[in-house]
Amino acid sequence: MPDNVGADIGAAERMVQQWQERAAEKAEKFSRMQQEIEQIAVTETSRDGSIQVTIGSNGILRDLQLTENASNRPMAKLAAEIMRAVQAAQARVPALMQQAVADTVGLEDPAAQHVLGEARKSFPDPPADEDEPRQGRSGVPQMRFGIEEDYEEPQRPQPPQRPAAPPPHQQRPSRRRPDDFDDDDFGDRSFLR
Repeated sequence: MPDNVGADIGAAERMVQQWQERAAEKAEKFSRMQQEIEQIAVTETSRDGSIQVTIGSNGILRDLQLTENASNRPMAKLAAEIMRAVQAAQARVPALMQQAVADTVGLEDPAAQHVLGEARKSFPDPPADEDEPRQGRSGVPQMRFGIEEDYEEPQRPQPPQRPAAPPPHQQRPSRRRPDDFDDDDFGDRSFLR
């Protein structure tokens, strides 16, 4: 029996050693994955080339460059084009993260799948063309409001009009009962008398 206990202890030690090696290997792979994801940067340029944005893997704007040509448009349109470029860049992040995960940890890992799932939830779908109505994740068209769309020419002031005739005499509401008395109720009489 003492020989059997020694074999069991040796097997347990090997099992613990293998577990530690696998854990260290997995930790090293996740560290490489994190480094690769942190290095992701996506640059997107507007159709006319006047706006260029760069975002990081976290979706935050790192750089915004505008040409002189960008200042020749209304601010609302410029803001909308900047947001469109940012959203287009953010929409590319999940695919780049998936490539980093595949190259390091592998796509089968449950923790890696969780990271990718969160990235897909966090970043928007690529923006639709300007001519198409925008749709959210639910598939319901979204309405867009902007200064240009809401702008109306100011109306010229109208000349003063005669006041309308007073409405015909209406029956006044009945007085409150004494048990419903309120000190601020002057009834149908002025308090200035």
